[in-house]
Amino acid sequence: MVDDNELNRLRDIAAPAPDADAKARALQAALRAYDMEEKTLPGAQGSVSGLRLTERAQRLWSEIMQKKLFATPAIAGLVALPIAGYATIYMLGESKFDGPEFGGDKITETLADKPTTVKPPVVAEADKQKKADADSESRNAGEALVAPTSPPKAESTAVGGLTQQDVLSRNAPEPQPSSELALNGDASSAAPSADGGARVGRMPGTVAEPKLMAQQPAAAPADQMLPQEENRDRVENFKTNPVHAALEDPVSTFSIDVDTASYSFVRRSLKEGFIPQADTVRVEEMVNYFPYDWKGPDSASTPFNSTVSVMPSPWNEHTRLMHVAIKGFDVKPAEQPRANLVFLIDVSGSMNEQDKLPLLQSAFRLLVNKLRLDDTVSIVTYAGDAGTVLEPTKASEKDKILAAIDNLTSGGSTAGEAGIKEAYRLAQKSFVKDGINRVMLATDGDFNVGQTDDDDLKRLIEKERKTGVFLSVFGFGRDNLNDQMMQTIAQNGNGTAAYIDTLAEAEKVLVEDASSTLFTIAKDVKIQVEFNPNKVSEYRLIGYETRALNREDFNNDRVDAGEIGSGHSVTAIYEITPKGSGGEQIDQLRYGQASVNNGGVANADEYAFVKIRYKLPNEDTSKLITTPVTSANEVASFDQASTDQRFSVAVAAFGQKLRDEDATAKFGYDKIMEIATAARGADPFGYRSEFLSLVRLASALGGNR
Repeated sequence: MVDDNELNRLRDIAAPAPDADAKARALQAALRAYDMEEKTLPGAQGSVSGLRLTERAQRLWSEIMQKKLFATPAIAGLVALPIAGYATIYMLGESKFDGPEFGGDKITETLADKPTTVKPPVVAEADKQKKADADSESRNAGEALVAPTSPPKAESTAVGGLTQQDVLSRNAPEPQPSSELALNGDASSAAPSADGGARVGRMPGTVAEPKLMAQQPAAAPADQMLPQEENRDRVENFKTNPVHAALEDPVSTFSIDVDTASYSFVRRSLKEGFIPQADTVRVEEMVNYFPYDWKGPDSASTPFNSTVSVMPSPWNEHTRLMHVAIKGFDVKPAEQPRANLVFLIDVSGSMNEQDKLPLLQSAFRLLVNKLRLDDTVSIVTYAGDAGTVLEPTKASEKDKILAAIDNLTSGGSTAGEAGIKEAYRLAQKSFVKDGINRVMLATDGDFNVGQTDDDDLKRLIEKERKTGVFLSVFGFGRDNLNDQMMQTIAQNGNGTAAYIDTLAEAEKVLVEDASSTLFTIAKDVKIQVEFNPNKVSEYRLIGYETRALNREDFNNDRVDAGEIGSGHSVTAIYEITPKGSGGEQIDQLRYGQASVNNGGVANADEYAFVKIRYKLPNEDTSKLITTPVTSANEVASFDQASTDQRFSVAVAAFGQKLRDEDATAKFGYDKIMEIATAARGADPFGYRSEFLSLVRLASALGGNR
């Protein structure tokens, strides 16, 4: 440490006088440097003083002003080019070249084309505001010359009801369900992909129309994504069953339907905030979604039992409901045969969404845990080509099966035809005689490689079902769902179609209803009802529009129909108009009345005659069950009907209401809620409570019509 006295002594010492020779030499050196226009070198001591902040700003402003003659034309050009482009596009849009033959159709953005997470790009705007700091001003001015202007991207939400993403809260506006790309850039023209590219939504039959864009920088990424495929949900269009005059057309014939896909689809739509499209609502699938305690057969020798009731209609005082309830024999788990299952799993690129492949994997894990040790599982995947992921493996090797499921990844196109053929090959390889042999197809949509036509797929499935291997279909996700294809191949594959939108639904279909889903007790089940014109003026079948059969098909064992699984409940409801009730909608025939004056003819007091034809799973010849419907089947009032009957009628009314049918036009959601609430009964899994919540949602969304 330095002593204070030492410091004081040093302070008092006088500075030495400058050397005259040194001063002279320094002066001469300075003069020479000046004469030679050299810059003065820094001294040996001290540091070079830098410019202050204000001096920097003054120098920068001076340089900008010196170059303004160059900057002004450049900025003017950048402003003029977009304006000229906008004017050109507008004139082209108004011209005769706007037709589809000239590529003038508009691009329609669909929300399904957007990824689940979106990172908004930084927007550079030089003229947005002036900043006091000169450095920031310079940086903004420079970016205005090179950076493109792009609007913030809209966040992903639901098309026709897909789950809204959590990123909606991250400073981005929520888009409408479908929006046309705007010229001014207010609507995002492309959703960014994971690698920084873009995915452009396009509706069927459209081509790209030029849109106004800011000039892109020279360093634009070279690996931008090509436009993504458009939304292509495919649902079969159908018309509601009409009212028939019993005098002219007394016979109704249809195939039973135990599918439940429609109810799940409707539920997802309502929970995501919109009334479902009418053609997605199949009333019979909504009614048959719920378990009912109908009276079943006493023994396995008769696969099912039917119960018919006639009760007043809650929505029309002039009509009645003829309620046909079928209950399949419930085979005990210990008595069920071995199962040989092939999981045919779509792993194409479109399955790369949370409610598709990840949900599918969780769903099939539930099923694997339900299987017995001697059951067999195989796994086939398809995406551009089909491949065997797991050869036939006993369920006792559960870890191996689960690992194969967990390792599935998505990518590629959809080679469904090749996948189905490979799945059937594996099913035959481990075929179980008198057992359960079933292909379980899980997909989100189309087969776009191979046989893609529904009729071709139908023929392929029909050929393979004759070998004793049945096929069921499970749909996942939205915006690519081919419901029409699912229905076609499930109906012709002696299987069922279900739509799985949540893990809870997967548990219902693959765990709680596993026996009915997998174990068929009767196939090709058809129903034919003949109405007595003496008792019934008119009738209409509620639902089953897509399952209608010709009258002659009932006795033709070559005509395929629906299947009933172990313990399955099937319900069909007719609305009938008793003769003389005053509720007729069809005028009577002038010359046809005499043909039904059959006084003295037997069975004249019957309402109808119900016939059910079916085959046992391993037989090709059908059996017949008949039930006459008389006054003994009548229920005095609707409130005296059983709890299950009243609840099923409430579901049928709800389905008709969603389809906006005439019969329930004046029957409000509040009435449906009243009936369903009173008839909720035992609800161990909460299915009926959930139904009540859907009625409330529909009432709110539909304006309580």
